[in-house]
Amino acid sequence: MQAETKAVVPGPCPCCNTEIKYLYKTENIPYFSDILIISAICPSCGYKFVDTQLLKHGEPARYTVAVDTQDDLSIRVVRSMSAAIEIPELGVHISPGPSCQGFVSNVEGVLDRIEQVVKGALQWGNDVEKENAAALLADIVRVKAGTFPITLILEDPSGNSGIISDKTVKEAYVPEEEYPQVKISEE
Repeated sequence: MQAETKAVVPGPCPCCNTEIKYLYKTENIPYFSDILIISAICPSCGYKFVDTQLLKHGEPARYTVAVDTQDDLSIRVVRSMSAAIEIPELGVHISPGPSCQGFVSNVEGVLDRIEQVVKGALQWGNDVEKENAAALLADIVRVKAGTFPITLILEDPSGNSGIISDKTVKEAYVPEEEYPQVKISEE
């Protein structure tokens, strides 16, 4: 375990080119690994950047945990920018993308992040989207109350993520097979 360290590195904002400060901070997650958290916020345009990286070599992995009780809401979740999150029972799949942020949180924090996005659909969506959003928010309330069990799945091809719990099942990450390509030969 290494001691916590911090460094601030100036650099340009990738959106507006204003000079901003990138904070590099190491932190130890017990029973997991030392991690590096990189973050920056641009005061001019509001650009935000957050990523987490393991300070040891990680293998591509898929983590699965059953969330059955309110106590399970405190299970630690470390997500890098390259990880996908899925909760099949809620119909939630969050793929990594250019604006994806890494984070260190817990299951409840993951649900809170989903709630924030879904609440936007209540304000701006059409009637069907609003109805679906309201149903999803009601399900999240039930999960937090411990009356609706879910499965949290975290897949990271970079190996920089994890779910820290004795209940977690860790497997090798195998990307979904792409659509088979059909070869047409001209004879």
